[in-house]
Amino acid sequence: MVCKAITATIVGLDSHKVEVEVDVINSLPGIIIVGLPDNAVSESRERIRSAIKNSGFTFPKGKVVINLAPADLKKEGTFFDLPMCVGILQKEGLIDSEKIKDTAFIGELSLDGSLRGVNGILPIVTGLKDCGIKTVIVPEENSKEAGLVQEINVLGANHLIDVVNNFTDNPIKPTVININEYLTKSNDEDYIYDFKDVKGQQKAKKALEIAAAGGHNLLMSGSPGSGKTLMAKCFASILPPLELEEALELTKIYSISGLLSKDSPLMTKRPFRPVHHTASSVGIIGGSQNPKPGEITLAHRGVLFLDEIVEFPRNVLETLRQPLEDGYVVISRAKSSVTYPSKFMLIGAMNPCPCGFLGDIEKDCTCTDIQIQRYKSKLSGPLLDRIDMIIDVPRLTSDELLNINNKAETSAQIRERVTKARKIQAERYKDEGIFTNSELSAKLIEKYCILDEQAQSIMRTAAVKYGLSGRKYSRILKLSRTIADLAGDKNISALHISQALQYRTEE
Repeated sequence: MVCKAITATIVGLDSHKVEVEVDVINSLPGIIIVGLPDNAVSESRERIRSAIKNSGFTFPKGKVVINLAPADLKKEGTFFDLPMCVGILQKEGLIDSEKIKDTAFIGELSLDGSLRGVNGILPIVTGLKDCGIKTVIVPEENSKEAGLVQEINVLGANHLIDVVNNFTDNPIKPTVININEYLTKSNDEDYIYDFKDVKGQQKAKKALEIAAAGGHNLLMSGSPGSGKTLMAKCFASILPPLELEEALELTKIYSISGLLSKDSPLMTKRPFRPVHHTASSVGIIGGSQNPKPGEITLAHRGVLFLDEIVEFPRNVLETLRQPLEDGYVVISRAKSSVTYPSKFMLIGAMNPCPCGFLGDIEKDCTCTDIQIQRYKSKLSGPLLDRIDMIIDVPRLTSDELLNINNKAETSAQIRERVTKARKIQAERYKDEGIFTNSELSAKLIEKYCILDEQAQSIMRTAAVKYGLSGRKYSRILKLSRTIADLAGDKNISALHISQALQYRTEE
């Protein structure tokens, strides 16, 4: 009789149920694994044999044939060790097949039979729950992460012996997690950078506040030492807390990437991903032979910071155009195609010219017109079209530099206003499947960005004067909606439109 154990495999952020079928035939001893296993799965043969032996159990004397069904789906990772081992132990009569019908198994085995943690537990368990699985056994190291999935019984095991005993006389105690406890934890003390330490730059600070409130993209241009990089680092400290749905989605991404903290199974802060200008397009977008998430996906619901953005190769920057517009990235390879979410805020910083002092009040620019043009041309028109706010960050005055009469707001004060604006948006869009103004589609803009006669007149004048494209026109409306939300106004007025237009200084 063929024995079966249930597990799953990951494709992108989705998991697919896999049945591990085990049979023993009369032949020379050995283990054969079929069903498109990768090297990590194929190497489990020796881990399984040693784990069973060192746990005090018997191993079948014939040839063990293991099929991972469906056979046309690529199987990757080491978490197939435990379900394959469970299938073999069923053949030896150590586990009753009837008792594991609604149970799935995930975990990597050590040679001594102990269970090691694996990546991707949250998306796997979520997928198994959707398939009707009632119980899942995972390594103890992954039990808290698996416990984030509600309405499924999670059992954390330390050893193969624990798994066998669970179906006899010593059941494993279920893991129970209160998600709200993680979401309500304060992370204020974790922020190294605070806006109270930024001297001057009130206009730039206000622009960053608006960007955080509506999830908008922003580009800062200014002389060296004006505070662009410092303000970008402080930006993380004014971002609002994650909603539960956002936190779970982000946790899935970091789980499959192996970047989830062992101290907390749930992502509780929005990511801030600074990228060096030597990064490749694959590093930023994602990819490789078996497509993995790139920086734009790791920055999902958070920030992707490109310092010295014009130093990035132009072909790398151009790859950002589609994700900025659609909020996801499709990575296609010959054998597979996966989709990863990428709803991130792009924050860029640059100098106005190669020497850095174009328009500076203290130092003269030494660049030629051709050098300046070549320098700025690295940022194409279509890419700039996708950036909501473009601002100048001027050199600090002597009074600002010496910190005279400094009354800068703290990040906590700014974050309070940002969080309030985000709550307004969450309530407004609760039935639309979006969280922020930056995610508004053309249809939703018509519904939620209604202009009065005076505001329409200003937009009509701006469209003619600046030659606004359709995309730029829509982004100004979204930006105006955020400015109105920060002010607590229900409708967009001429004042909000005028302020939004000021944040397009390249015009």
